[in-house]
Amino acid sequence: MLTNDSSNYNTRFNSSEYWESRYARGETSGAGSYNILAGFKAEILNEFIEANSVFSVVEWGCGDGNQLSYMKYHEYCGLDVSPSAIELCKSRFADDDTKSFVLTNGIHRLDKMYDLAISLDVIFHLIEDEVYSQYMINLFSSSDKYVCIYSSNNNVPSSSIHVKHRCFNEFVKDTFTDFELINYIPNRYPWDDKNPNNTSFSDFYFYQKRKEEDIG
Repeated sequence: MLTNDSSNYNTRFNSSEYWESRYARGETSGAGSYNILAGFKAEILNEFIEANSVFSVVEWGCGDGNQLSYMKYHEYCGLDVSPSAIELCKSRFADDDTKSFVLTNGIHRLDKMYDLAISLDVIFHLIEDEVYSQYMINLFSSSDKYVCIYSSNNNVPSSSIHVKHRCFNEFVKDTFTDFELINYIPNRYPWDDKNPNNTSFSDFYFYQKRKEEDIG
């Protein structure tokens, strides 16, 4: 029986190489970035942005840019580990000067802080523990207001080589004590094995940075 111990995963698996190979072959970011799931994510995020006067957004794992086409961002920076994905996005949004795209791998410090840092369907694709830990540091260190994570939040075993579910919320509480969970929104289309292209095991988690006087 599978468990979620790292020993059950191919130690030679490389997340960056997997996604670069996938995009280089002309494949997409997956069903979660298309159709009703893309629409659901856009609805939730666009409402949050309007309600909280969010101007600037940074996304860690922008993928092929299809999900981005649904979003109403004023200023956006998308990062990805795949050179092919970055080139796809640069080409797709070449005429939009409100958007920029950056290739990243490992430790990455941006030259500014953003109102909102987002991670959409990425965390459970970070198979390597060290990659996951650094990714979370990058994510939470890039915003001085809000962080949004859309992901599974459990240790349920997966048979897919590129999926490793994690209880990330516990990691956030222990590691990023200057942030607090302010909203949880369950998926409108919860996972159904019989309908994988239109359902998801991801839910929304919104975090807000505490004021300095509240940290202690």
